[in-house]
Amino acid sequence: MALKLIYFKMRALAEAPQMLMHYAGIKYDYQMSWEYFKKDWEHVKPTLPFKQLPLLVVDNTHQISQSIAIMGYIEQLAGLNNTNPITTAKMHAVMLGAHDLFLPLNPILNFAVGEDFSTKKIALLPNLIKRIENLDHALASTTNPFFFDSEPKACDFFAYHHLDLARTLYHDIFLKFPRITELLHAIESIDPVRNYLISRPKLIGIGVSPKLIINGTAHPTGTKNTDTQ
Repeated sequence: MALKLIYFKMRALAEAPQMLMHYAGIKYDYQMSWEYFKKDWEHVKPTLPFKQLPLLVVDNTHQISQSIAIMGYIEQLAGLNNTNPITTAKMHAVMLGAHDLFLPLNPILNFAVGEDFSTKKIALLPNLIKRIENLDHALASTTNPFFFDSEPKACDFFAYHHLDLARTLYHDIFLKFPRITELLHAIESIDPVRNYLISRPKLIGIGVSPKLIINGTAHPTGTKNTDTQ
């Protein structure tokens, strides 16, 4: 089975699927939108079912859109899905709760600069804390390091991504959330996941001039091909 994960130059919704695939030992090919489609994003966007990425392409035939749907497919492919429908629904709820952190957290880190960055960072914090409290409350019901088991599931990697960005933007945000810190450490202690986190493109210049270091070269975050610039 050939898997291709299509996205852009940003640290956002393609992170959790990649962590999950590394954890499960699933091989995949990561491609930028322009690499896969051979067109600029503005020409590709209208042709996609939800007009957005990430997109998981299976055997060069099937296209799976929406990050939560992608996570669910990978989890089943890896045999990590729970067969209890109640537990499965609760896991799905955690992913939806984690996805509540996406806006405007991911765009602030990847794109906002200068005064716009500072203003949005200040404005975001109160609402972000409330949403983190919801995830912390979900963790409080278990003694496991993860949400539902002693081993991570898709919802754990999905939550990790958004919580990791929150920690990147507000370094001390989890001082009052030890269970959240425990979850982050548990994810980072998994060898293949830790190796991915270390080797993935580094996000630099947050709030000033966001860039990803790809193969040793700094590229501005975004949807445009800068390989030849």
